[in-house]
Amino acid sequence: MSATVTLTVPSPRGPRSVPLSYARVGTGEPLLLLHGIGHHRQAWDPVVDILAAERDVIAVDLPGCGDSPALPDGFAHDLPTMNTVLGALCEALELERPHVAGNSLGGLLALSLGREKLVRSVTALAPAGFWSPVERRYAFGVLVAMRQAARSMPLPVVERLSRSAAGRTVLTSTIYARPERRSPEAVVAETLALARAEGFSETLRAGTAVQFTENLPGLPVTVAWGTRDRILVRRQGIRAKYVMPRARLVRLPGCGHVPMNDDPALVARVILDGSR
Repeated sequence: MSATVTLTVPSPRGPRSVPLSYARVGTGEPLLLLHGIGHHRQAWDPVVDILAAERDVIAVDLPGCGDSPALPDGFAHDLPTMNTVLGALCEALELERPHVAGNSLGGLLALSLGREKLVRSVTALAPAGFWSPVERRYAFGVLVAMRQAARSMPLPVVERLSRSAAGRTVLTSTIYARPERRSPEAVVAETLALARAEGFSETLRAGTAVQFTENLPGLPVTVAWGTRDRILVRRQGIRAKYVMPRARLVRLPGCGHVPMNDDPALVARVILDGSR
């Protein structure tokens, strides 16, 4: 069931209200799910039911994505701000150091929360922040092109393409290795989410100087990478292992950048194993 919580977050201009949309289901230890840039919480739908059998699952629309509005004026869409916002979310929902799993931008945010000791374990699926300068420019170029395509495509065209496996491949093959598995309704919704993501440009701009270089000693960390990731190439997982030598590095065979749709059973198992 979806809901909205309004957080009170400090800013240089004083406390500000930050609404966040989320969905919560299941029982067990709390597990916070964070999606990638320009996506929405429904990216996790393929694995939520599996996870909810063992976890209290909270999937959130990040600020400026999905049903959550952009941050108020005066806030940067950067890691310190997102740590504050997500920390306030955990406090509001009474989540005491939840487990966290994130994909892409969400994986970077999950690791950042781990660095601040706000969570009890981290599972990062193709996390941002382990790129070389060339790889970052390439990834950002792909993301901007995806955003421009989503914004320029009339809704009837998106709907027509979504009805066939070939059309879903045209719309989503950059992020999914098996785009034909995505439902037409989901493809339309995530194309609209990318087109309408208010925080996209600010978040991308804030990520220009981001490089994750900190080890997270004492915290269970899993880093997982799809073998068919077309945005953040899988050798970045090796770099993550060098940065965090005690992290568990998992290969996701046949999965793309957003692996939850490509192999839900495998991804759910990786997350559950990493959040024990």
